[in-house]
Amino acid sequence: MVSPQVAAQPIADGRDDFDFFIGRWRVSHHRLVGRLTGSTDWQDFDGTTQTRKILAGLGNMDENLLNLPAGAYQAVTLRLFDPARAVWTIHWIDARMATVDAPMIGRFVDGVGEFFGDDTLDGRLIRVRFRWFVDDADHCRWEQAFSPDGGASWETNWTMAFERT
Repeated sequence: MVSPQVAAQPIADGRDDFDFFIGRWRVSHHRLVGRLTGSTDWQDFDGTTQTRKILAGLGNMDENLLNLPAGAYQAVTLRLFDPARAVWTIHWIDARMATVDAPMIGRFVDGVGEFFGDDTLDGRLIRVRFRWFVDDADHCRWEQAFSPDGGASWETNWTMAFERT
């Protein structure tokens, strides 16, 4: 029989890695206009995110409002934790296209979340990387990078700075 004290202890397998992100956030976006084109032109815009746990903590989802200069749109991120492999899958659902992007898969190591996936850009295969950084209880950062050469080189093309509201 397992004692109640042992059963109540958190499981340290990674399922709590995104707990820092639960709540409401103000977002500052910094996005490269042309991706993998040599562009140095960046757009800055704001947005909001609200994140909550789902599936008894084995997942979370956030609802996003992105105030692009050309017009606002909504999106959802769905994150699911696989306890058997101790990895997260991240799925981006964009309301403009009503599609679910290919999943990003990864985990947090030494406080940094790193997630990888494959996608296409203008008809060519690319590798995608997400990184998460937690600065403190009220501030975190995310960045996206693309690689045209299987991960030998990376171009960071989108960063977000989050501030808890």
